[in-house]
Amino acid sequence: MTILVTGVTGLVGTRLLPRLVAEGHDCRALVRGSRQVPGGVTAVEGDLEDPASLARAVEGVSSIVHLAAMFRTRDDALIWKVNLDGTRHLIAAAKAHAPGARFIMASTSNIYDRDTLHPGREDDAADPRQAYPASKLAAEGVLRASGLNWSILRFGFVYGDGDGHLEALPKYLASDQAQFHPAGRMSLVHHRDIANAVNLALGGALDGHVVNISDDAPTSYYELLRLVGEAMAPSSEPLADPWHLHIDNTLARSLGFRPAVSTVHQAISNKLL
Repeated sequence: MTILVTGVTGLVGTRLLPRLVAEGHDCRALVRGSRQVPGGVTAVEGDLEDPASLARAVEGVSSIVHLAAMFRTRDDALIWKVNLDGTRHLIAAAKAHAPGARFIMASTSNIYDRDTLHPGREDDAADPRQAYPASKLAAEGVLRASGLNWSILRFGFVYGDGDGHLEALPKYLASDQAQFHPAGRMSLVHHRDIANAVNLALGGALDGHVVNISDDAPTSYYELLRLVGEAMAPSSEPLADPWHLHIDNTLARSLGFRPAVSTVHQAISNKLL
């Protein structure tokens, strides 16, 4: 099995790619310039913003794992350009040069509405207001209509393996404290379980599905900050949006997904942060 992976220098890609190699997959990495890739990986130079550069990257692959995304920037036009237009270009290349490839796209639990009435479910209507989730939802729609063999993995808050993401949460919450109640709970997913979900998708178990990927224990912001040695002001005020960033992983479990790291507490106990 030959797999093309995009976004290999990002938070998820740098941790997923070595795991795919360890599983015995023949991996190609889409890179710009002369970026280094892990041993056992073939670097293919290309850019999602340059459609002509993608033909060689996808030719002959059996699967595409599309992780590349733009999010932590105030440049909304760039977010849309990378997340929607870049995905369109990759889909077009796959249709032209690898029409039988399985196309697996990483997405986000941020697409669900703040005021949803239950944990976010894959069939919920969603109308995200921010550029990142809105562009990812739009890209999902393009992939679903592409005619390719696809699956879409909506990840909870990604953490672990020394990525520093959980440790950066206090700064993120402090930048917009009004939106986050200490009792609000967020679904998380460890990098090990991203790899587990991608391997399930590579085997075909998730074909034709949009699937929430998370652990089994949504955890409050108050607890998460304490776990990384920070504090959040306590409150007993009513929680306005109790299901914001809390997702339902029932579908994933029905398709065979079982989180190996089922709680953030397990990750800490096993030194997996």
